[in-house]
Amino acid sequence: MGNVEDLDPIRELLASARTIAVVGLSDNPLRASHGVSAYMQERGYRIIPVNPNISEALGEDAYPSLLEVPDRIDIVNVFRRPEFVEEVVNHAIQKKVPAVWMQEGVINQAAAAKAKEAGMYVVMDQCILKQHRARFR
Repeated sequence: MGNVEDLDPIRELLASARTIAVVGLSDNPLRASHGVSAYMQERGYRIIPVNPNISEALGEDAYPSLLEVPDRIDIVNVFRRPEFVEEVVNHAIQKKVPAVWMQEGVINQAAAAKAKEAGMYVVMDQCILKQHRARFR
C-alpha cells in the first residue's frame, strides 16, 4: 500500500530537488521573485539567478541565460511574462532539466505542452513558496 506522498508529485519534486534556477530573479528585495527565492534558499535550496540585467542576487552569481548555467538544475522556476516562457522551456529542454515551475500568473499552455512532451514535470500558475509551505511547515 503506497502512502500519501506517492500521490503528491509536487511534494516529491520539492523533497528531491536541490538546485533551483530562477529565471527573472530580481536583486530588488521588494520583488516577489526575490522574496520567494530567499525563502527557498533559507529552506536549503541552492538558488541560481538567471537574469541578464544583474550580476548577482542572494549571494549567488547570476547568469544571463539558462544555457550559460554550468551546474545541474533540478527545477527551473519562471518569473517571466507568459510570452517569454517558451524560450525558457526550450533552454530547459536543451539542459535536460527535469522540472519547469511557472509562478502564479505565468500561464503558457503551448510551452507547458512542449515541456511535458520532452518528459519534464510541469507546474503552472502556482507559487513555489506557497506549495512548499503547505507541505513542509
